[in-house]
Amino acid sequence: MPFHFLKRTFVSPLLEFIHDSRAVGVMLLICTVVSLLISNTFFGEYYLSFWNAEVHLGAYMPHTILHWINDGLMAIFFFQVGMEIKREMVSGELSSIKQSILPVAGALGGMLVPALIFILFNSGTEFANGWGVPMATDIAFSLGIASLLTGRVPLALKIFLTALAIIDDLGAIVAIAIFYTSTIKFIYLFSGLGIFVLLLVLTRFKVKFGFWNFLLGAALWFCFFNSGVHATIAGVLFAFTIPIKKLSGIEHALHNYVNFLIIPVFALANTAIVIPSGFTEHMTNSLSLGIIAGLLFGKPIGIVLFCWLLVKLKIGQLADGITWKHMIGLGLLAGIGFTMSIFISMLAFKDSFTQDISKMAVMVASVLAIICGYAWFKFFTKEKL
Repeated sequence: MPFHFLKRTFVSPLLEFIHDSRAVGVMLLICTVVSLLISNTFFGEYYLSFWNAEVHLGAYMPHTILHWINDGLMAIFFFQVGMEIKREMVSGELSSIKQSILPVAGALGGMLVPALIFILFNSGTEFANGWGVPMATDIAFSLGIASLLTGRVPLALKIFLTALAIIDDLGAIVAIAIFYTSTIKFIYLFSGLGIFVLLLVLTRFKVKFGFWNFLLGAALWFCFFNSGVHATIAGVLFAFTIPIKKLSGIEHALHNYVNFLIIPVFALANTAIVIPSGFTEHMTNSLSLGIIAGLLFGKPIGIVLFCWLLVKLKIGQLADGITWKHMIGLGLLAGIGFTMSIFISMLAFKDSFTQDISKMAVMVASVLAIICGYAWFKFFTKEKL
């Protein structure tokens, strides 16, 4: 009797929540609010100290809890993203030029225009290196909000948004690897690339995939962590070495851990921000305005403009059931930057205060994008019966 009661009262609702497509977005929102509230109470000092507590596992490893999250756990997140990219390139929306041309164009516009808007606000300032912050789209949040609008967001539009966000992530990964890399230690970099080639060779010659692949993946991460290229890139490279037939199983096995452990922990640790006095003033400086304008206006303008040009040139075509009103709404939802934008904020700026201002601007822009995207679909699109 107690077991059935527990199952009916707690286990079943929890499982139902986990399998809900909106769950990750809801979880992220809860974690962010909780983290901000704790950080700005008398517990705040202890809360921030916890994330920055020293964890010594060796001279060549991350040395605080926060570093382990951002360099270690997030490598697993990027591994998941990498597998999604590979799957889409092999058998999904990115598997042919005809299928991928419009999402690729939209993603390109959705990265370039926000970056240019940020540069317009910050060219020649100390914040100029933050141009990559408004380039990103948070897949979980944007699809979570789209799922709340059942009947107004066609399935084809959700697929388009997923493909666009995946390409967007790939663009952010390239930006991190090329532009947000510190001094390179070539012995570690070449060692890591050698391991990557070895993993590709094992896959190419159909050597049985197993425990040794993951050991080599861990060695790949270690080399990239010490190379100066951000360690999370190792997660993407390792994903590209996974055999096609193994992708689905590994993705399924990692899905809940990534979405309901790694991403929430990342949110808790990286939104541990003490809101400074003069919050409004900080949100109206060039850094914050560049991020907010980039995400809120740059994303829809860039996505819609680049897609419109390809359709007008008859290079691409909107899927059946998708209108330009839908595309504007999609552009607004793509302005939800959050996870990747916050991650790039920490790479773009060295001092913690500037990082915190950047993170708060990302959160403000993401909330505004959620409100505007939701309102647009509610008031300017027709519900499909």
